[in-house]
Amino acid sequence: MMKIWPRYPQVMHSLKTSRPSGMRNLLKYYSVTISSPGLKSGHLDNIMHLTRVYLSLSKFRLSLLVVSTAVSGFIIAPCPIAATGILWTATGTALCAASANSLNQLFEISYDSEMKRTSNRVLVRGIISPFHACCFAITSAVLGSSVLFFALNELTALLGLFNIVLYSFVYTPMKRWSIYNTWVGSVVGAVPPLMGWVAATGSINLQACVLSAILFAWQFPHISSLSWYTRKDYLNAKYTMMSLVDPEMNAMVGLRYSLLMLPLCYCAPLLGVTTYWFVVDSLIPNALLAWFGWRFYRDRNNDSARKLFRITLFHLPLIMMLMIINKSKVSENHETQTENSNNNTFLESNILIRKKQSQNLI
Repeated sequence: MMKIWPRYPQVMHSLKTSRPSGMRNLLKYYSVTISSPGLKSGHLDNIMHLTRVYLSLSKFRLSLLVVSTAVSGFIIAPCPIAATGILWTATGTALCAASANSLNQLFEISYDSEMKRTSNRVLVRGIISPFHACCFAITSAVLGSSVLFFALNELTALLGLFNIVLYSFVYTPMKRWSIYNTWVGSVVGAVPPLMGWVAATGSINLQACVLSAILFAWQFPHISSLSWYTRKDYLNAKYTMMSLVDPEMNAMVGLRYSLLMLPLCYCAPLLGVTTYWFVVDSLIPNALLAWFGWRFYRDRNNDSARKLFRITLFHLPLIMMLMIINKSKVSENHETQTENSNNNTFLESNILIRKKQSQNLI
């Protein structure tokens, strides 16, 4: 374990030494860790402060992106759109993302302190203790997987737990010793839309894989450009990033997967995920991504990297929105159901899925 994860002993030591004993000490401990010098007295102020701390620990903006891709997967799936299903998918995914991001920050406290981009995080500044962060991460994981399991289905819950483990215990330490952490991280990014699809349908098929493949490919120009103009930070923290080890390969990988978005989007209507209008509508954003990917490969400077990174921020939401707009018609079995009965249909379908799974086990 120590060979794979050099920081493992330090992390475990920080958890042990920061853990208080006794309920009274525990309450006192938490009242100290959630306070700040400029904070007014009062329970409401403490609650607001703790909420901000938890949002920071969860990487709120990143978690919001994860939730949006999961919800997109639910909506794009060939099923009636149920408001309750979207709500449970968003809630469960958000809690799982909060757990994974909290564990990531917990394991990288000393490394984050070396990077300008991450030096202001709550664990680095000591606003919250490692033990408190660990409790929050575990609680979020249990709640998130429980919501996905009981409100949706077992497979969605398993995917949520799988992503927590993959991101926290594989991708996070892997950044220290292999450039292939980018590929592992891309798998992590490809799972949320799959979770949304499975939440709606209860199964994984080729259609779902196309959606995940699009998210997988999008990760590379995004992280290749980001890691380029922040490579000094990664160097200070001694991360093994492709932008440091092999800059040309880093730019080539970003360009390669930018170009791959074109055929992947064409596969969506071929497999019945969207209509063929999606191919037409996605041409412009995909062409822009490919163009800025090429410019980054050609120039390999901070300016071209920042431009590619900004394009990726607009590209993904636009592609997801276009897939929703050009979604294929719901199957004939569902067409006769009215919009008012969508929520009941969603719950009934999950009950049927559970019955079938229990019968198969018997």
